[in-house]
Order: sequence, then C-alpha cells, then structure tokens
Amino acid sequence: MTTSELTLPRGAGTERRGRGRRRVMGAGKQLHAGPVTYVVLTVFALVSLAPLVWTAVAASRTDRRLAETPPPLWFGGNLFTNLQSAWDEAGLGTAMVNSVIVAGTITVSTVVFATLAGFAFAKLRFRFSGLLLLLTIGTMMIPPQLAVVPLYLWMSDLGWSNQLQTVVLPSLVTAFGTFFMRQYLVQALPTELIEAARVDGASSLRVVWHVVFPAARPAMAVLGLLTFVFAWNDFLWPIIALNQQNPTVQVALNSLGTGYVPDQAVIMAGALLGTLPLLVAFLLFGKQIVGGIMQGAIKG
Repeated sequence: MTTSELTLPRGAGTERRGRGRRRVMGAGKQLHAGPVTYVVLTVFALVSLAPLVWTAVAASRTDRRLAETPPPLWFGGNLFTNLQSAWDEAGLGTAMVNSVIVAGTITVSTVVFATLAGFAFAKLRFRFSGLLLLLTIGTMMIPPQLAVVPLYLWMSDLGWSNQLQTVVLPSLVTAFGTFFMRQYLVQALPTELIEAARVDGASSLRVVWHVVFPAARPAMAVLGLLTFVFAWNDFLWPIIALNQQNPTVQVALNSLGTGYVPDQAVIMAGALLGTLPLLVAFLLFGKQIVGGIMQGAIKG
C-alpha cells in the first residue's frame, strides 16, 4: 500500500484543526476573578484602611468625645479645627519642608548608590567580592540603637548638631538596598548585554546609564518607595539629632504629646497630616511603580 492510498477518516483533519483553534482561543482567554476573590480582597482592603479611617474619625472629634464609651464610629465636625491646631502647635510648615528635603535626598542617594553597588556585586568580578557582600549583609544584623552614641559624637565633632545633614548623611545608602538590587540584577541583567555594550566601545559610565539603569528601573522604583516611606517615618535618630526649632515631621509631632493632659484629637489630626504626603506620593506614583514591577516580571 502506497502513501497515496492512505486516507484519513472523513472529518479527521477538520476535527484536528478545530482542536488547535480551541487551544489557541483557550490560551488567549483572559482569567476572571470569582466572587470569593472579591470577598477576600474586600476584607483585606477594609482591614488595611481601618487604622487610617479611625485616625480621620478621631481627628474630627473632640478630646472629651474620644474618652467616652463607646467611642465614635463616624466623622464629627471638628476636623479642620483640629488640623489647624495641630499645624500651628507643632509648626508643621517647617517640618514638612525639612522632611521633604531629608526623605527626597535619602531616597535619591540610596537608589543610585544601591543600584551601583548591586550591579558591582552582581556582574563585576573583583577580589574579595564575596567577603565584602557578606560583610554588607552582616551589617543588617546590627541593631541601629548601638550606633546612636558614636554617631551622635561624630556629628557633634563635625559641628552638625541640629542640622539636616546630620539625619541625611548616615542614610545615604543602606545594606538592604544594596542586597535588594544585587539580587534583582543577577537575574534581570544578562551578562551578554553588558559584553555587547563593551564590544561597541561603551565606557563604564555609559554602560551604567544606558544598560544597567534601564534594566533595574522596576526594582529602583520599589526601592525608592520603600526608602521614602522609611525616611519619612524615621523617628529614633531625628529625635536625637534635631530639636523643635529645626524638626522633621515626626519630631514636630512629638511635641503634640507633651503637656499635662494631651489632646488626643489634635494628636490624631497631626498624625493624619503627617500621613497625607505618603498617600499623595503613592497615588501619584503608584501606577508607575506597579507598571514597572509588571514590566520587570514580563522581562524576567
């Protein structure tokens, strides 16, 4: 029997082509969330928003009403009055500007320096690189409280007491940021891409600017957000290094808790004012950060 005599059953080819089309259609079909997914996400959203909502509710009430039982569960009419009182009593105008300068400088420097150090540990070969990386990671295990006294003495010797550079200098780069960027660049940045740039005659600075930074952009966005939040909320070192004449937001808010009978409503109003810049930053840049993360996941 020759090949030409072999015949397929009628409709077999059509059935196979139909199955192939069904596979393609099934592969391109979008996934839809079920009702359980919506319920779980709603519960997590409510739990996450509960502290912020309670802060806003407490900031809109009086101190006497907050002391009553049961506590208020809805907004009152004293929100703007308490916000104005917190702003004036804590001097939040100067504190906001100082916190923007401190958090912005720390964020930019940490992202840039951590990316450069992470690239060096991930892709460059130099002597004692493994030992240096181990020492860098080891510094994460040292409690920051142990460095307070020698750091304060160092800043005093430099004549920087009660100045913003006292808060900025110790946080220009972090071990966590270096390790985070190193782990990301090991997978996201192909060595062949660096070698191709070297073959084309690119200098080290050009390789970093045109190859490393674009590849590391998703991780840089995440590290920048985490660093900004940490620098904005930092309290231990700023309360030691600064005073009420030149404070950051957290140092200024500390003055609202002083007095024989602290006004809890005003304190909550101050906490709400200190949180608003973080919410605004996330609303403005959250979509870009999430988009960068997804772009990095697709490339990986």
